Amino acid sequence: MRRTLFAIVLLLGVLWPGAAQAAVPAPAAARAPAAEGGRVVLIGVPGLRWSDLSAEGTPNLWQLAGQSAVGSLSVRTVGRVTCPYDAWLTVSAGVRSAVGYGCGLPPVPEPQGGGAFIPAYDYLLETAGQRNAGALGEAVHAAGGCTLAIGPGAALALADRGGQVDHYAPSPAQIRAEALTRCGVIAVDVDDLIRPYLTGDRLPQVEEALAAHDRATALRRADVKAGAVLSVLPEDATVLLAGLSDHGSQPHLRVAMMRPAGQGPQAQERFLGAASTHREDVTILPDITATMLSLTGVPAPQGLVGSPWQVSGSRTGGTERARAELEAADVAGRTIREIGGAFFTAVAVLQVAFYLGAFLLLRRGRGLGLVRAAAVFLASLPVSTYLVNLTDWRHAGSPLLSLAAGIVGIALLLAVAALAVPALWARLRRDGSPPSSEHPAPRGGSPLGPLAIVAGVTAAVLAGDLLAGTPLQLNSVMGYTAVVGARYYGLGNIPFALFATSVLLLASVIAHRLSRRDGHRTAAVAVVVVLGCSAMILGGWPGVGSDFGGVIAFVPGIAVTAMLLAGSRVSIVKLGALVAAGGVTVMVIAYLDYLRPPASQTHLGRFVGQVFSGEAMDVIGRKFGAMLGTLLNPNLMPIVIVAIAFLVYALLRPGAASAGVLPAAFEHSPALRAGLIGTLVSGVVGMLVNDSGAAVLSMALALAVPLTLSAGVAVLRARRTASYTSAGQQPASNDLVSRNS
Repeated sequence: MRRTLFAIVLLLGVLWPGAAQAAVPAPAAARAPAAEGGRVVLIGVPGLRWSDLSAEGTPNLWQLAGQSAVGSLSVRTVGRVTCPYDAWLTVSAGVRSAVGYGCGLPPVPEPQGGGAFIPAYDYLLETAGQRNAGALGEAVHAAGGCTLAIGPGAALALADRGGQVDHYAPSPAQIRAEALTRCGVIAVDVDDLIRPYLTGDRLPQVEEALAAHDRATALRRADVKAGAVLSVLPEDATVLLAGLSDHGSQPHLRVAMMRPAGQGPQAQERFLGAASTHREDVTILPDITATMLSLTGVPAPQGLVGSPWQVSGSRTGGTERARAELEAADVAGRTIREIGGAFFTAVAVLQVAFYLGAFLLLRRGRGLGLVRAAAVFLASLPVSTYLVNLTDWRHAGSPLLSLAAGIVGIALLLAVAALAVPALWARLRRDGSPPSSEHPAPRGGSPLGPLAIVAGVTAAVLAGDLLAGTPLQLNSVMGYTAVVGARYYGLGNIPFALFATSVLLLASVIAHRLSRRDGHRTAAVAVVVVLGCSAMILGGWPGVGSDFGGVIAFVPGIAVTAMLLAGSRVSIVKLGALVAAGGVTVMVIAYLDYLRPPASQTHLGRFVGQVFSGEAMDVIGRKFGAMLGTLLNPNLMPIVIVAIAFLVYALLRPGAASAGVLPAAFEHSPALRAGLIGTLVSGVVGMLVNDSGAAVLSMALALAVPLTLSAGVAVLRARRTASYTSAGQQPASNDLVSRNS
């Protein structure tokens, strides 16, 4: 807790001065770029992966890697797979762009004097809705510079809003060394991994086609072309090399390199990242636009979402080791993407089977220990998907099997510890006094013990992960991956659901202990407010959790839990006011982010800018549509339906449905009831305000309901043991049903 508070205070201290400085207009001299910028050359090799590079097969690219800072490029645009057209258009616009799922290669420019123009360029601006198309070329021209494009993709990237490039050559073979000194912004399209294997205007299974047509030959051709350009570049040119796009049905992380001008040693054996991803070894396509403008001293236009590439302080350990690490990152991302559907299907099946089994066993008063163990195991699965990243599963011979085995193994270990530690603690503290039905002291320890351990571990892991820069959420089944490219840092929607649920449940357990010891509600309420608000700020603060919808959902969950503990009544009006308070809170945080320089803003601050520009409704509409789409998800909705059905039936008919497990749990701990209701409020609101929709509520239920049932089962077992111990009898297997019917 002290570490969390210290981090929050530190973050406030960092952000507020930046916000204050940003609020004061800078002098004109400070805002103006240098009159003479550097020279930058972008070499785009669509489809290039780190596994393609070797000293023997691609000597020129391998040598460039040894002279450069290196990283992974996430090429996600709008569609699931990024074609070359979308990739080059994204470089042009500085935002994720797409012209449709049927696109393939960029259009071939038509010569015009020494330059060229893109035919039918108005289509992008007026019909396809690519509002920022031409932003890079337009900015260069506005600053008095010129552009040189070599190849169709390069022309699309550097064309201004009229579709014009100043100088153009169809291929690197047709460019002379002196031509490379004319302009400060140069782009080269090396499309040998793509163009020979495309038919029509659609992107086929190119990687499979290349496997049949000797991919090594295509790589050698691309390497020769790139080497020809590199050999004649002026020494004052900074070289960017990017894999730029996918070229098959499966997305990958691609190659990113940056060699500084003069080939100085400052970037060698360093990783390459960007502020946009908050990763020292991952960049995104819009970062290329920001990097080219930054290196040439050209002011960036409004609306760009990327950040200039940054050379990190971490050393790669050499080109061979860097390739191995970056290739492993691609393997990890692809493995997570491949296992994701099967994993959530398995979770849904296990959840449904658990509730059906619990219903059948509890109504007969049998298998209480089995139900409790299964509940704790299911609740241990989510946090295990993060803890498994502490292992080296991505380097295993079979990463997918290693990942699955690691998740199950860690969940089993956590479940065993959660059940065994309270029992051991109770045995150590036992004073010989017999238990009673009013104050049960079961052999398994405190009924809330397993709940406290699983919730505490989940909350601690996610809080620590946020403070460490989220290394555990990245490439996690219940997190996100750079291959998919939906998020690169901060608190994802599913992690938010687990974080909010675990914090509220843990706070409820602490509140329960305080209420029993002191009999005062004030301390219990204070614990919920302090823990909840600390977690909420950590999850929503820009650059840490950066979770917009999570703040909106967390505020009413905290408030409802605290109000119920204080004995206050919760009404629909109050609940609506609390949701509005969450919206106000997150907009205040977002506005503070907006006051920072554009390059330092997160998506929270950019959303405020979109509100001012009138684009916010488009963003809200897309997210609302995505949320509605999750309501039909076959993996998520079954969890929501069966969990809520079990809760409702177990409360309406406790004896018939569950032997009174839920009433027993709430009677033992009213604080647990408050925490569960607060969790449900956060889950429902989170479902409505996040594009992940049902994923938020389903994961909140997947953690909260099994843990609550485990506590209720423990209470019933303790009462049964105390009752029969006092009578000097052994309980019959069906006595529990008659006792609670």
